[in-house]
Amino acid sequence: MQRILVVDDEPAIVTLLTYNLETANYEVVTATSGPDAVRLALKKPFDAILLDVMLPGIDGVEVTKRLRQERVLTPIIMITAKTDEFDKIFGLEIGADDYITKPFSPREVMARLKAVLRRYNDALPETKASDQGANDQIRVGALNIDLKRVAVYLDGELVNLTPKEFELLVYLVKRPGQVLSRDQLLTGVWGYDYGGETRMVDIHISHLRDKIETDPKHPQYVQTVRGFGYRFEVPDHG
Repeated sequence: MQRILVVDDEPAIVTLLTYNLETANYEVVTATSGPDAVRLALKKPFDAILLDVMLPGIDGVEVTKRLRQERVLTPIIMITAKTDEFDKIFGLEIGADDYITKPFSPREVMARLKAVLRRYNDALPETKASDQGANDQIRVGALNIDLKRVAVYLDGELVNLTPKEFELLVYLVKRPGQVLSRDQLLTGVWGYDYGGETRMVDIHISHLRDKIETDPKHPQYVQTVRGFGYRFEVPDHG
């Protein structure tokens, strides 16, 4: 039975989500504040987290940041009354996996949850499968990608990537020299069409470059192909 953490300070929403999740045979644990959500998520593993943005103590954005900093890779679906596009992209940018705005239908929540769980589970074999046999390592220039531990090292130093940045890097690395459009990256990394929100890809590419490139303005790994998208290049030396 998959375990879901539901975090919201509105009792009616907690009751609604709990009822529908338990009816669908999920185990449900609830929290009503940001600090409680962090404590529970660090204490035991969950298969997914349904996380309200506006919470007492610390908000859902800060909860997501803290969990990702602690390398908690559990899929997070943020739930909020906010509808501004920047809020949505920012939530995904900091490490959330999906975003639902209030008011919502239980059917929509269940569909989004199933999609996120499916994408996450489908990604596990891909993450654990190595292009170099059983050692689960990909070395490219000064980069060492440990697929099993979900870690990236640059010149031997650990690079603090978010889960989506890691997925994006692996997706690019496994397609060296291939020009990938923003829509292809949205589909391949985020798992389904985000309605043309290609700016999210550019944001993640920019952050990824800041972390793995010696000179992000003149990248050697993740290169822009103007008018088309991005391409991962393998350095001749390094």
